[in-house]
Amino acid sequence: MCHAHRVTSEPARPADPGAGADPAALAKVVARQRAEMERLRDTAAVSAVLERAKGALMARTGCSPDAAHDELAQRAKAGNRTLLEECWLTLGALLPSREQAPGTAQPGAAPPPAAAWEALPAGTDDLAELLGRIGRDLVRVGSAQELAGCLLDHLGPEAGAGAVLLYERLRDGGLELIGHAGIGRAFALRWHRMAPLSGVAPLGALAVGEPRWLEDLAADRQHHLLIGDPPERWPSRAWLPVPGGDAADFALGVLRRRGGAFAPRERELLRAVARLCAGRLRAFDAPPEQPEDDVAQTVQSMLDALPGAVILLTPLRAASGEVADYRIDAATPDAVDVFGRTGRDMVGTHILESYPSVAGEPLWHGYLDALITGVPFESEPFAYQDVADGVPVTATYSVRAAPLGKGLLVTWLRHDTMDRQERRLADVQRLGNLGWANWNLVTREISWSAQTYAVLGLDPARGPVRLERLPDLALPDDAGVLADAIASLVRHARPFDVPFRIGAPEGVRHLRIVAEAVTEPDGTPAEVHGFVQDLTAQRSAELALVESERAMLLQRGILQAERALAARLQHALLPLPSTPVRLAGLRVEVAYLPSQSGIHVGGDWFSAVELADDAALFVVGDVAGHGIGAVATMAQLRFTAKGMVSTGSSPTGALTRLNRLLLNSRDGRTTATMVLARYDPRTGVLAWAQAGHPPPLLVRRGEVRYLDRPGGILLGATAHPVFESAELRLEPGDRLVLYTDGLVERPGEVIDAGFARLAAAARADSRGGAGSLEALLATLPADERRDDVCVLDIRMPPDEE
Repeated sequence: MCHAHRVTSEPARPADPGAGADPAALAKVVARQRAEMERLRDTAAVSAVLERAKGALMARTGCSPDAAHDELAQRAKAGNRTLLEECWLTLGALLPSREQAPGTAQPGAAPPPAAAWEALPAGTDDLAELLGRIGRDLVRVGSAQELAGCLLDHLGPEAGAGAVLLYERLRDGGLELIGHAGIGRAFALRWHRMAPLSGVAPLGALAVGEPRWLEDLAADRQHHLLIGDPPERWPSRAWLPVPGGDAADFALGVLRRRGGAFAPRERELLRAVARLCAGRLRAFDAPPEQPEDDVAQTVQSMLDALPGAVILLTPLRAASGEVADYRIDAATPDAVDVFGRTGRDMVGTHILESYPSVAGEPLWHGYLDALITGVPFESEPFAYQDVADGVPVTATYSVRAAPLGKGLLVTWLRHDTMDRQERRLADVQRLGNLGWANWNLVTREISWSAQTYAVLGLDPARGPVRLERLPDLALPDDAGVLADAIASLVRHARPFDVPFRIGAPEGVRHLRIVAEAVTEPDGTPAEVHGFVQDLTAQRSAELALVESERAMLLQRGILQAERALAARLQHALLPLPSTPVRLAGLRVEVAYLPSQSGIHVGGDWFSAVELADDAALFVVGDVAGHGIGAVATMAQLRFTAKGMVSTGSSPTGALTRLNRLLLNSRDGRTTATMVLARYDPRTGVLAWAQAGHPPPLLVRRGEVRYLDRPGGILLGATAHPVFESAELRLEPGDRLVLYTDGLVERPGEVIDAGFARLAAAARADSRGGAGSLEALLATLPADERRDDVCVLDIRMPPDEE
């Protein structure tokens, strides 16, 4: 309950119905009860109006709830009004004059009593309550940015607002964005500043002190600059002066995503909100903006004391907010541009007016990036070309731009032509490990580059060496040749290019000196210039190359001799039959193809022999490695396997013993793969086992398949291998192919592709009749053979012989 309407009378007690009062007394009691209920209802209405008025006053002045209550009470007492009447005056000040609440038209007019609440125009009650809520929320914001966010929270559902913008009028007449909500960072950066130009809607609202309602996009864009990217994103918008009238310093923008006119209630709400915002904007403790002229003068006073080339650039923005140019507002005395202007002569000029070719270049974009991101920009050295008084002007610069306030502090370094040439010459001498030297034979003046001392291993503090004393630096074997070349140059002006050696702590260094003479008109040498170059690295590389070539030739001879020996040993140990042979009733054909890469002989081998019991032994193996060692291991395995099977060992037993043999060999690291088969002609059964070897290929009645391999790991891999055996009953016309992996492997190809290719070749060969071993070998072209190939082609004749 408000303080101005304290209830002092006690409620009347109803008469006791059982007291036997007469009807007149009872009517009086009922009348008193009705009056009391009416008073209580008016008291509740007063409390609601009081809370709304307090919220509005808090938003406009930034005071606390208690202070707002006291302020309303003091105003009511000073104006000889009730607290309810003062609340109506406060709320009425927020509403448009044409629809003000009763009692707010003129000071001194009779304000409405509390009971007149229901008689207000439709919607006034709701609007006043909404303004009270907004006012209480605005009290809690602490910046223009938070203020914009708070307004968007309320105006979004109430007025369809999609974005809220707050602009402040600057001393130059332009606008600066101080708070926003509902837009992105890029939008805010682009429209951060607006120049004082005609057609800018917020400036127009501030100029006339009245809102600008932009509700027809097609018509409005003909007369106003519509912000937004693109403007069609906001079909309708409103700009209102804050607090109102021609004294407003702020503009409130409400952008909507829907088109059409603002409803009367929405307009009243926005006008009232603009008045509410005035107090909060004045309450923010933002320091006053320093005039740009004062900033420039402050910076200029600092730059006057600095060396080098430094300028202060102030961006000049177009009506759209984009940077259109830069103005030089301060400069150091040592600053010199490409046209020769220095210091204060540059102040006041515009970048694009003085240097138009900068537009669109990386330097221009670097300035913009520094303004937007706040990160300093540093350019690579670039050549700037222009024309001054009809004469082409070119200079090379490196530029750095750092944000300073709302502008840029720009420094640059001009690379002089002579400086660049000297630097390039120094780089050439350093990279080429050479130095130039000059001897004046008339004045006896000597000048050397710093690199010359480094090449000759001399101390620059001791000065250069006279021309005739240079041979003293060379080794004795080279000193005479160098002395003769110098004497011929000095006497007859004959240029020379002489290699020589000098001693150094790290060893002998190989140098080269090239020199020529500058002669007088009569041909007398007057000056000698040339260079000294260190060729130690090149000479060492040449000697190392010669030594390497000699070692390679020696190694190649050794390898060729080893290959020849291994080949002879292989041919002696593994003779190849020139024609197919008959073993145990089977026709056997053998092929061996050496590798086409390298000069080593591999360890691929076969064995096809008839045993004492008329059975036949067939073996195909592959020893890892090449050379004599592989051939020796191959021979050991071949003869051992033959002996074991001949003495009754089974295929699996023979593989077990051969595995032990490899593990007990000299190095114990040799491995091998193998297929070992024993054919019994009495039963026609081929019993076989394998150790990590590719499966045999069977061709039977035109069908081709690979035999399922029994278990078995390659020989030499483990001390406890497990070998299993399998049996195959050969039928008349069967063809069985045993081979090493060189037949199916190709570089960069999976092994399954090789198996499929071999099977396809065998299938095609079987359709042509008996088939031939050459057809299978043709699946691997000679130029792709990276390993030896060994093949046993075993056939069962169609009819028993």
